[in-house]
This record gives sequence, structure tokens and C-alpha cells, in this order.
Amino acid sequence: MTDKNSEIVSRIWEESRKRIKTFINKRINNEADAEDVLQNVFCKIHQNIAELKDPEKLYPWIFQTTRNAIIDFYRERKIQTDSADEILNEIAVEQTEKDIEEEVLRWLEPMIGELPEKYRDALLLTDIQGFTQKDLSEKLNISLSGAKSRVQRGREHLKATLLNCCQLEFNRAGQIVEYRQKTAVCRVCSH
Repeated sequence: MTDKNSEIVSRIWEESRKRIKTFINKRINNEADAEDVLQNVFCKIHQNIAELKDPEKLYPWIFQTTRNAIIDFYRERKIQTDSADEILNEIAVEQTEKDIEEEVLRWLEPMIGELPEKYRDALLLTDIQGFTQKDLSEKLNISLSGAKSRVQRGREHLKATLLNCCQLEFNRAGQIVEYRQKTAVCRVCSH
């Protein structure tokens, strides 16, 4: 492995260790076993990072490596049958995507709080508190088209804020399946 690859693995490890460990702990209850799987994942990343062709696929590759290490853990201990292994793999993929989407969604309300007041209020009332845009127009004493415009512009500002912070990867259904932090420090998502 080259020095450059070693540096990349070290950076990846710094950025991802906590998330990978949390992911493993949700699937393996024993702390010592979870730590062993984590070390195994690190070794696999270290050994195979040079083979990764598309840097944009780095984090999905890491989590696929982690899922495989968890499945190998159960297989080695003969805890699961072959059919259960397939189910475990499917659950792991679904759970990972759900965990990632829920994590990103938790950032939205604090990000909304950072928007200019008129957009912040519009999004808090509609997207967080469940007001209709008609209710919003009445509450703020503005026209319905004005309320719709505020919500739309607020969502555009929110999207720009989120995409400024992180690069998001979506599946075909439009669900967030992975993210990568773009900035060194983000007050809102801080992952």
C-alpha cells in the first residue's frame, strides 16, 4: 500500500469510525465481537482501498464491506442458516438506508432554524407543524400564492444549505442512502 493510500485510509477511519461502530453495534450485541468486526472492516478497507475505482462510491463501499463483515461474523459462528444470511443481508441494507435517512432528517429542523425568518417560519409551520399552505397564508396574513412562494423558496434555501454541507447519494426511489461531509465543521449536522 502506498503512503497516499495509507493517508486516505487514516482520513476515512477518522471520519467514519464512529458511524461504522454504531452500525455494527446495532447488529451485534456483544461489545467484544463488535470491536472485532470493526477491526476486520478496517483491515479490509486498508487492504482493498486501492481497488476502488470510483471515489464517489467510497462510503457505500465501506458500508457494504461492513455489512459483509457482519454476515461473515454470523456465518463463521454458524449462528445463521443460508436463508437467514440472505434475510440478514436484506435487512442490513434496508436498515442502513433507513438509519442514514433518519440521521439526515434530524438535521433539517436545526437547518430550518438557520434560514431567514420569513422562510424559517413558513417551513416550521408547514413542514414541521403540519400546517397547510392555506393555513399558513391565513396565519401570516398573506395571499395563498405568497405562502406557496415562501414555502417553495424556503425549501430551495434549505436544500442549498444541506447540499453545501454534505454530498448526498440517493437510491432510485429518491431515498438518501449515503452522505459525505463536504465541510470540516458544520454547526448543524456535525457528524
